[in-house]
Amino acid sequence: MPIQFIKLFTYVSFALLAFAGNSVLCRLALGQGLIDASSFTSLRLLSGVLTLIVISLVLNRGSGSVVIRQLTKQNTTKTWLASLMLFVYAATFSYAYISLDTGTGALILFGMVQLSMIMIGALYGNKLHYSEWLGILVAFAGVVYLVKPNLSTPSFLGFVLMALSGVAWAIYTLLGRGSKQPILDTSANFLRTIPFVVVLILFTVHDAQLTNWGIIYSILSGAVTSAVGYAIWYLVLKDLTVTQAAVLQLLVPILAALGGVLFVSEMISMRLVISSLLVLGGILMVIIGRRFLVRR
Repeated sequence: MPIQFIKLFTYVSFALLAFAGNSVLCRLALGQGLIDASSFTSLRLLSGVLTLIVISLVLNRGSGSVVIRQLTKQNTTKTWLASLMLFVYAATFSYAYISLDTGTGALILFGMVQLSMIMIGALYGNKLHYSEWLGILVAFAGVVYLVKPNLSTPSFLGFVLMALSGVAWAIYTLLGRGSKQPILDTSANFLRTIPFVVVLILFTVHDAQLTNWGIIYSILSGAVTSAVGYAIWYLVLKDLTVTQAAVLQLLVPILAALGGVLFVSEMISMRLVISSLLVLGGILMVIIGRRFLVRR
């Protein structure tokens, strides 16, 4: 087996586990009341900033001047919008996991990310094939089934917050397309979230609830599963096609659900299994339709 393939497989596996790990760590911290959502968000973003700056310094061979210049040179409406979307994603993600199970939250998040990117593309002139529209309808049916009134229905507020988180992440991703220095740009985006974090802290400081494990989970989420996970994902994206990257990300809700079972002692309901099959299957139909059927 070629060394290059083993290296790519290892990096991709770590990145996907990191994405799922964010959901598990957030649920561990918030589901057990070890920390409040505002503090989790703040510590996650701040530890992410520090870790990404260190990674940027290492990749630029310790050239602090290059890193500082890159971190401060971009100060446009677009870059601030990207940082705002990153903050909205992180904040709504945390508040949603107060009431959502790990797998359910990850399914809503990644389902909304993919659907939002597809629909935004359609709004900007990317015409969809009938197979892609069918896939969107199937995925939407899965979402409707997930939130259909029932005893096992997830929290509606949690659903709305996580859906908003997915939309914010989709916009953030689209704003970052074409980046020539993704890790440095990501570091700059994290750095510009600090003003938003300060405002969040000012409004929620009276509700702060901190424990040692809550702080540890928050820092692990920011430094390892966010900063390092994003950095590795950006490094391997150049070796993956758009279709491969999209399909691989569909594994994240499944990994997150398994993580919820293993680490948070959650149960996987039949409703979640069926809705996952519909949502992820529908999105896969869109990806395959775009890749193969449209070409034919």
